[in-house]
Order: sequence, then structure tokens, then C-alpha cells
Amino acid sequence: MSSAAPGGFGRETQSSVYRAGISGAKPAVPTAPDALEDRARRAMSTEAFAYIAGGAGGESTVAANRAAFDDWQIWPRPLRDVSQRDLSTNFFGRVRRTPFLLAPLGVMELAHSDADRAVAHAAAALGVPYVLSSQASFSMEAVAAAAPQGERWFQLYWSASDALNESLLRRAGEIGCTAIVITVDTHILGWRTRDLDLAYLPFTRGLGLAQYTSDPVFRAIVEDRAREPREEGPSVRVTPQAVAAGLSIARTGRAITGTGLRDSLRSPLPRLAIETFLDVFSTPTLTWDDLARARSWTHLPIIVKGIVHPDDAEAALAAGADGIWISNHGGRQIDRSVPTLAVLPEIAERIGTRAPIIFDSGIRGGADAAIALALGATSVAIGRSYAYGLGIAGEHGVHEVIRNHIAELDITLGLAGHTAVRELSPDSLRRVR
Repeated sequence: MSSAAPGGFGRETQSSVYRAGISGAKPAVPTAPDALEDRARRAMSTEAFAYIAGGAGGESTVAANRAAFDDWQIWPRPLRDVSQRDLSTNFFGRVRRTPFLLAPLGVMELAHSDADRAVAHAAAALGVPYVLSSQASFSMEAVAAAAPQGERWFQLYWSASDALNESLLRRAGEIGCTAIVITVDTHILGWRTRDLDLAYLPFTRGLGLAQYTSDPVFRAIVEDRAREPREEGPSVRVTPQAVAAGLSIARTGRAITGTGLRDSLRSPLPRLAIETFLDVFSTPTLTWDDLARARSWTHLPIIVKGIVHPDDAEAALAAGADGIWISNHGGRQIDRSVPTLAVLPEIAERIGTRAPIIFDSGIRGGADAAIALALGATSVAIGRSYAYGLGIAGEHGVHEVIRNHIAELDITLGLAGHTAVRELSPDSLRRVR
């Protein structure tokens, strides 16, 4: 992809779509955000869509994230030479072709069997960094092998086991990750009503555990627990759901699953792996003092994700963070929470040039990205949208969703009278209220 080519990436994308349309071909996924979500709803199972699309409580935070963009309008300045446009941004001393990256989304096997591998391959093709989730469907090693040329970061949910945290970060360095993202707003699982009404949490079915069941420290914890005296529980009925759980765990190593799938399902080991994960997944005792320990576990830049208050942005930098990620988890953790765009300008003013700022929650296209970048974001993360693309059309769907975000940003930049992302500022916008 050449974002600085004459005419820009947006024009190239439009031209390719319209030319293909001459022979009857249409895009694999809808370009309009609402249509994309609606198509994904029809493509996925009820449980999968609820888990990916749902928010906390009455989902007012999800709505507020979107509504916050209505407070701002792009202020076009025509009659400027915008024939060449540059979408590149400098992040941790490295120039990237666009300001986009893919946020860490867990359990992508709910959307498509190729899951994280398909996402990584699509991101690599467009030069967009992909943040690998702790709750992946494939191990980080398998994802790196699927897209060896892609840039990848690793996102850590701070486990109750420091040995496990250190092991995960060590593995991330070994597979060539260029940054670590520590999510700090999920020390307690949010009140997610769609999942509760379906009585469905994918982790209890053995899904999204690949980073853990492929980890030697986690496996050792499970094996130690297996040697402890335990009361015999009820026998496991081999249902389709149990088979799916067993297969998910089996993908990452026989040390956890045993030999035969049926014997494995009836064995306490798969259940023990799930129970162990649920026990160590997070810790509500995490504080800023604890976070500072991560600096001794990795030489990579550390970004703290889940910041919505300027004082916490300061605290993150004081704890050794190299970057700030403004996020409310897409509205999945707290209902009635502050929308991220509302606090972006204040945090950006407080942080200044001391650290890069990543922004998510509410981004559904390139015009949204332009507003966030103008208000102080260094980079913008795509979230649910690429999961929808994955559910509709696999890797190709992810590729089109990323492509569409980049293309719309490029076209918006040019129509607004700018030739580079770095020209965007609050002066590029008009505040409505």
C-alpha cells in the first residue's frame, strides 16, 4: 500500500471497487458501519454476536462513545493542492504508513475458525500493526508464523500469577512483538447483560485460552493442581459444546488435554485448565505499584490501556509506561462511563509530547479517526469493525474493513484541505456544543 501515492489510497480503493463493479463484483463486506454490523449479526451465531457486539449494562457507554463524535465537525478548507497525501505517523521512533492499528479482541474463533491468524495476515498485507490478545484462539507463536512479516504487539491482562505474566511477556519478545499493551480496566469482568441473558461466557467453554494452554508456566500450574487431592465431580456429558471446548484446548498441547478427545473431556484436566484460567485471569488487587514491575519483565515499550482520566495518564507515565491508550473497553466494562472522545483533548493537553496516545472506543471509520487525530491521538485502534468483517468473510472481510478505514481517512484528509495526518489539529474541527 502506498498512502502517499498521487491521488491517494482512497482514490485507488474507490477506483478498484467501481472497476470490479463493471463485471458485477461487489465488496465482500458493507462499507457503511450500521450495515456492516447488521450483516455480521446475520452471519454469526447469537452467542458470538452478543459477545462481540455487547456492552455493559444498558449499553449507554457504547452509545455515548458514538454520540461524543457528534460534538465535533470536520471544517473543510478547499482550493488547496491535496494531490499527494501522507497518512504516515511516527510512533516510538518508527514511521508507520498509517495511524491505524488493530485493537486486541479475544475469542475471534467465535467469528471465524481462522481467528487471529486471519486477522494477522490481513493486517500485515496493509502494514497495520496487530495487537495480539491474551484471550486469543491461537497461540502467539502460531499467529506470528501465519504472518511473519506483520508488525505485532502483545496485550496482557495482568494475571494473579506474576510468573505467568513474566512468561507471557518473555514469549512476546521472542516472537518479535515490538510493544506491550497492559490492559488495566478489566481487573473485574464487566456486567455484560447480553452474555448474562444467554448464560454464555466463552472461556467457560474452553474458548479463547490458547495463550494460556500453550504457556509452560500455566501448564505447570494446572499440572500441580491435578496432583492435589480433589473431590470427584459429576461426570461430563459429551455435548457439542463440550466437544468444541475440548478441541479448543487440544489445539495448544496434549499436556493439558490427554490423548483421546472423549477421554480428555471426561478427564478433570480440561476442566481444571478452565478453572485455573478463571482463577488466575485477573486480580482486583492490582495497583500502580504493581504495574511498575512489568518494566523488569520486558525491554519493549509498554503502553497502558484503559485510561480515561488525565491523573491516571500521569500515573501511568510515573509507573514507567511509554505510551497511553485511552479506552473504556468499547463500553464493555462500565455502564454510564465517560465517553473516550470527551476526555481525549484534556488527556492530550496534560500529556503533551511526553508519550504517544492511542485512542479507541467509538471509532467506526476514517472520518471518526480524523477527528480523534485532530484532538490529540497519535494512533487510532480499530475494534469491533474488523471482527464483523471476520465473521462475514474471514480474512478477506478483515482486509476490506481495514482498507475502508484507511481509504476514508485519506479521502477525508484531502477533502478537508490537508496533505498529511500531522497537519490535523483542533483548528481542523468545529465544535458543535
